[in-house]
Amino acid sequence: MLKNRVKEMRARHSLTQSDLGKQVDVTRQTIAFIEKGEFSPSITLSLKLAKALQVDVNELFWLEGEELHEK
Repeated sequence: MLKNRVKEMRARHSLTQSDLGKQVDVTRQTIAFIEKGEFSPSITLSLKLAKALQVDVNELFWLEGEELHEK
């Protein structure tokens, strides 16, 4: 299962789900599903999210059971 820190990183930038969705061309609902772990984004969307949130994609997403790779 894919784990993520999208909600945490979004909050650090004081962005709403709608704000972030607009930046990466998806709906607020898509961001909500990603944050809840109910939707695994494509590689392209994962990279767009990481760029919008100014973090490395490995800091934003990781596989369950693996360490979180923080820099």
